[in-house]
Amino acid sequence: MKRVVITGMGIVSPVGTGLEYAWKNILAGKSGVRKIDEFDVSDLSCQIAGIPVRGTEPGEYNPDAVIEARDQRKMDKCTIYGVVAADEAVRDAGLDKYDGSKERIGVSVGSGIGGLNTIYENCIELANGGPRHISPFFIPKCIINMTAGHISIKYGFKGPNVSLVTACATGAHSIGEGVRLIQHGDADIMVCGGCEGAVGKIGVAGFAAMKALSTRNDEPTRASRPWDKERDGFIMAEGAGILVLEEYEHAKARGAKIYGEIAGYGLSGDAYHITAPAENGEGGKRAMIAALNDAGLKPADVDYINAHGTSTGLGDLGELAAVKDLFAGTDACMSSTKSMTGHLLGAAGAVEAIFCTLAIRDGIVPATINLDNPVDEVGDFDLVPNVAKKRRVDVALSNSFGFGGTNASLLIKKVR
Repeated sequence: MKRVVITGMGIVSPVGTGLEYAWKNILAGKSGVRKIDEFDVSDLSCQIAGIPVRGTEPGEYNPDAVIEARDQRKMDKCTIYGVVAADEAVRDAGLDKYDGSKERIGVSVGSGIGGLNTIYENCIELANGGPRHISPFFIPKCIINMTAGHISIKYGFKGPNVSLVTACATGAHSIGEGVRLIQHGDADIMVCGGCEGAVGKIGVAGFAAMKALSTRNDEPTRASRPWDKERDGFIMAEGAGILVLEEYEHAKARGAKIYGEIAGYGLSGDAYHITAPAENGEGGKRAMIAALNDAGLKPADVDYINAHGTSTGLGDLGELAAVKDLFAGTDACMSSTKSMTGHLLGAAGAVEAIFCTLAIRDGIVPATINLDNPVDEVGDFDLVPNVAKKRRVDVALSNSFGFGGTNASLLIKKVR
């Protein structure tokens, strides 16, 4: 089976835009959750979210540096996030100077919700002004595969062009399917990941109606607190994570920088409930086992697990139960970077795969911040509370679970 490695990465996130800026803040335990000021939240029970800080300073989100204003008007913000993150990943991988066949470079970028705000805005225009007020860009802006389309068009990538939609597992599934396209010989290089821009009136109101969101509005940076007894729901967030995946021999031949290898990919279905996981996390456990089997590794080989860990009651406990069972007696530790970023929905799996890769590179694992009073079920399992920890990381596991009972796990390992 062909080996698939990571040769480029790019990120737009609430804790920073750009790999090193976001990673520095993650290791410092800095939260990117803040009070929403982009729209009126006075009538919403949840008034906080993780939103990239826009500006022109290093580490800030500046789409104007990547996409011309006239082109931004044709894109939903989730697509803009995706293109900005892809631009960093493409440059990081040296594909901006690539002179090989672009018919062998594909794109696999999805979104959990896509152009939700574009749909909402045009529905209001239709209701208030009639059909003449609908934008001609409405449909192309809101379709989920348009991010992959814009990335393909911008860089001339003519290989496989696909978009998956698996709710909050989208980013991880998009990476896993990119791996398989390379392994099956359909491409040499795949630009993969997820993007999300669903923080808007309709999105926040929708999740709030489910009682899924935290209402700790007066303490935004302390609101996302996976496995803490005082957690009261997750925090919506938005941004994008993009990875350039490449067949190993192809990457070596062109002298590409190699961050790590996607050694295993596992996926499963809960067949249990549309929004809640099974209490014992059985579905997620099967995805983790499938990833280990795909990689030919054992639980004892895993050093670090980046949890789905959203800060919800059932989700946190189910995943914890599955991980404690599968990794019992090993030296593995687990943390949730969502404690800092919030939950980037369809982009989460890709962003967290990036954090796993950087943990391998630097030999340090991020903390779970706000873990002040752990639930009793934690016991003596190491969830890296509040402070990042230096340790050797040769193998990292990234979990992503989504509504509908869809699960994905990615195993990333150091390349020797």
